[in-house]
Amino acid sequence: QGYTQKYIVKNYFYYYLFTFSAALGEEIFYITFLPFTYWNIDHSVSRRMVIVWSIVMYIGQVSKDILKWPRPLSPPVVKLEMRTNAEYGMPSTHAMAATAISFSFFIATMNQYKYPFELGLVAAFVFSTLVCLSRLYTGMHTVLDVIGGALISAVLLVLLYPAWDTIDHLLLTSPFCPLLSIVVPLVLCYNYPKLDYYSPTRGDTTTILGAAAGATVGFWLNNQYAAPAYTSKSFQPGFPLVTSRMVFVLARSFIGILVVLLSRWLMKSVVLGVLGYWYQFPIGSLEARRRLEVEVPYKFVTYSSVGFTATVIVPLLHQLLGLM
Repeated sequence: QGYTQKYIVKNYFYYYLFTFSAALGEEIFYITFLPFTYWNIDHSVSRRMVIVWSIVMYIGQVSKDILKWPRPLSPPVVKLEMRTNAEYGMPSTHAMAATAISFSFFIATMNQYKYPFELGLVAAFVFSTLVCLSRLYTGMHTVLDVIGGALISAVLLVLLYPAWDTIDHLLLTSPFCPLLSIVVPLVLCYNYPKLDYYSPTRGDTTTILGAAAGATVGFWLNNQYAAPAYTSKSFQPGFPLVTSRMVFVLARSFIGILVVLLSRWLMKSVVLGVLGYWYQFPIGSLEARRRLEVEVPYKFVTYSSVGFTATVIVPLLHQLLGLM
């Protein structure tokens, strides 16, 4: 599994296009775009996207390890990525995430902002299609994996949409929300399907559920204590953005992402240090960090702090700096 095929890039346009598109289904995109919508667009849009994303991704990750369909053989395909090669292929969670995020964003904003319906639909379709095609180009999935992932995500969107408002209301008002937001994801992570060998799917799932848990607690706290909300008045898509308001958007995003990354680094160091002391293993030991009793609390606590920081700490900092 550590073998890498040599290859020659003959078309750099496709190479960079699909390499970039593949990154739109990974952590770097989640940790920037999802908080961006919370800081600069609308809280309700961000809440819906986070909930849909976490549910869709959990179902997709678990489905992989239950179905156990292999990835494309190499050769004949050339694999441009190696980290996820240890995972199974069906369904493509990149395809699922891209479909869920792009279309949930489109559905959540089409009645709140003035833009052509066709434009939003095309944008969502192009975004999800680029990510899906990137998985074929990089040799990580078959056509069936990608189609299956997109279809599963579409079905889940259709099933979840009627309950959006109910779920959102419960997240904001139920006194049990903080407890359930932590306990339920933790139970799911600790009872993740077991494999005969190590796969990063459990760790990635814990990362996603942890971030969603922290964000959900943040949503609830903000609603209880009437934290200032970013609404449609703060952000209107279109050319009028190229004004002084754009400066505020960029400033909020830059400061927010910097604080989020700092909190991730800090919590990762602290949690690994505590777990290393408790279980008596060197912090740099990759094998120890893959153990269930280490991986789940390490990633869950780290990324729940990321979600909480993005929804509570960063907005308070924005308010303090006069960037609301």
